[in-house]
Amino acid sequence: MGVGAEDYIDKMLVQKYQEEKVDNHENAESMVDPDKMLDAMNDYASTLRNMMHLRQRLNIACYAINARTARYQRSMGQH
Repeated sequence: MGVGAEDYIDKMLVQKYQEEKVDNHENAESMVDPDKMLDAMNDYASTLRNMMHLRQRLNIACYAINARTARYQRSMGQH
């Protein structure tokens, strides 16, 4: 199996896009400071981690409260 255009439409697409000029991202200066972006991502991850930890603790507390206040009844067939 070869690599490349096999039919007329593929050949036309290759011709069209080989003439396109694109910006080289390595030459363009970023509009966002990478350090600030990494700090923001770190803050977001920390917040998410803390929220997950709080959710887990809340689930444990709710489970304990529900278990403590549960009232069980015997069914008709059991003694």
